[in-house]
This record gives sequence, C-alpha cells and structure tokens, in this order.
Amino acid sequence: VKSMDRGLDWIARAQNKNGGWGAGSHHHQSVYDPHAVATDPATTAMVAMALLRSGTSLTAGPYASELQKALGFILEATEQSAPGSTNITTLTGTQIQTKLGANIDVILAAQFLSNVLDDANHDAALKTRIQKALNTCVNKIQKAQDKNGSIAGSGWAGVLQSSFATNALESAQSKGAEVDEMVLEKAREFQKGNYNSKTGDVKTDMGAGVVLYSVTGSARASAKEARKVKEELARAKNDGRLEQNAPATAENLEKIGYDKDKALKYSTSYEVYESAKVQAQREDVLDGFGNNGGEEFLSYLQTGESMIIGKDNSWKNWYDNISGRILKIQNNDGSWNGHHCITSPVFCTATCLLILSVNNDIEKLLEQGAN
Repeated sequence: VKSMDRGLDWIARAQNKNGGWGAGSHHHQSVYDPHAVATDPATTAMVAMALLRSGTSLTAGPYASELQKALGFILEATEQSAPGSTNITTLTGTQIQTKLGANIDVILAAQFLSNVLDDANHDAALKTRIQKALNTCVNKIQKAQDKNGSIAGSGWAGVLQSSFATNALESAQSKGAEVDEMVLEKAREFQKGNYNSKTGDVKTDMGAGVVLYSVTGSARASAKEARKVKEELARAKNDGRLEQNAPATAENLEKIGYDKDKALKYSTSYEVYESAKVQAQREDVLDGFGNNGGEEFLSYLQTGESMIIGKDNSWKNWYDNISGRILKIQNNDGSWNGHHCITSPVFCTATCLLILSVNNDIEKLLEQGAN
C-alpha cells in the first residue's frame, strides 16, 4: 500500500496545468521530467485509469480534482478532433505512438471513457457528454481497422495497440456504445491468430520479435470466449449431458448445442487462452525484450486482466509474482520508468499502479467478461 501511495503522490504532482500528462517524444527518451514534455491523450488516459482503479472517483477520493481535470482534457481532445481522422490528437512521434501505434491515443481514451462512465451518474449532462465522446472514439477505432483485423499505424510493438483496441471495443460494448460486432470479431481473430496453441508457435512480426507482447494479446482476445466455454461445459456436466471429465473439444461443444462452426471457433479460443496464459507467465517470456520497458508492464497488465475476465482463479499466483517483480524496481521518488522503448516515468508509473490495484476492479472485469 505504501508503494502505491508513493506512486500516486508522484503521479498527481506530474499533472500539467491543462489537466493532462505526457510521455514525451520518441526522439528524446532521456527526458524524464514530466513537466518538460507535451501532454498526450494516451498517457493521460492511462493515468486517469490508474487513479480510478486506485479508489479515486470524480466526486470523492484524494485525487478527485486531478481525475476531473483529466476527464476534461480527454473530452476536449475527442470533441475537437477532426471527424474524418482516426485519432484524437494532432501530436505525433510520442513514445507511446512510436512503440504501440499511431492510433493508440483514441484506443486508451475509449477504454478510460468506458471505465469512468458509471462514475458520472451524479451528473446527467456529463454522463451524456462522456457517452457521446465514447461513441466518437469507437467510430474512429473501427475506421482504423485493417483488413486483417489489426489497427492501422502499427508501431514497434503494434500487436499491443491492436490488443488494447480489442479490449477497448469490448469495454465500450459492455457500456452500450455502438460497436460493430463484425469489427470486434475480426479484432479477436487477429489476436488469436498470433498464437498456435497446438505447436506453441508465436507470430511476433507485429510484436517486435518479442513473444511476451504477442501471447498476452492472444490470451486477452480469447479470455471472454474461453470463460463462456468453461461455464457452459460445467452446466452440461451438472445436468448430466456430458461426462464429468469431458474436455473442451469442438465435438463436446456440438453435443451441448453449438453448431459446427461455432464449436470449432469456441474450442480454439479455449485452447489458445489456456495455452497462451501459461506461456505469458514463463520466466523466460516475462523477461520480454530483456529489461523493463513500458511494453513489458503493459503485457503483464493484459495477462492479469485476461485471467480475471476469464474467471480464472490462478490470477492470484500471477499477481503475487508480478507485483513482487514490480515492487523491486520502484524508484526512490515513488515512480517507475522503463529502460528501453517506453521509458516515460509517467506512463510506466500509471501502468504499474494499474497492475498493483487490479484487485479493486475484479467486479468490473468479471462483468465485462460476462456480457
């Protein structure tokens, strides 16, 4: 708890006057001063989500005014963005965009707007404004989808941009936003296609050659469907429609009422999830690029959230391992920073706080996986 308090205190002081936070330019990765960089929506959204998850709301908590200002910054960026564009900022070349993808700002903003929506129940006009901005972001994300289901403008580890887009669309859909089911389906299929659960082969061409980035995306994209399979198999076993030890094969899913195509799709999701989550927690895979960068932290976050969304109790083992890793590398001033690629202390601190406080969002994540 002390580590989190120090991290939150550091990040609150790092907020800029316009309500936003910045990660800084890809070309100036050595600039660690949070007030010496331009603010960007992606970093602001990550910090705002960390404040929310750590127990602050728009109306209560130690950082309510910081959260309100951050929301204002994201709403303005969305409302002022060009209707035909696929992003909500004209800023380019940030660390986050270069490493994850050119459209990462709108993706993380959409995720934040979904997360904060229910927190605005006290103010009907504000809630309507958030809903409208969320639909604008969803529309831009859908417009940015490539034929293969990935998101255009891929960065060094573009598979992470696409994975966060899948997550953002799922969250937005669970909050009633206008999400195109076909777009979401293509996005999930792209992520699952990066991992072959039978051979263990991982496609890393859009993951900078790093297995960690791709397998966490595969686990995340298949978590919801894997949970559905688990729950429906359990019901069928309880009703005596399947043997107690019947595995999650396509054949068994057909027996309980799935048509042939759906049975194959869902059994594949189940296999991908079960296998990818194990891969994502292997020590050699956890090392990612070899040392800690923002991409590693993001990948850890995805694995944990996938397991909770998938109603997988082994997330507690994941949490003990990852939180131990993270607490060991916290800076004396309370922040965290990366040692390659995404070095930004603001972005890395926000991601680490999101990991450490994930148990505060169990209900929300479970609800997202149930829709």
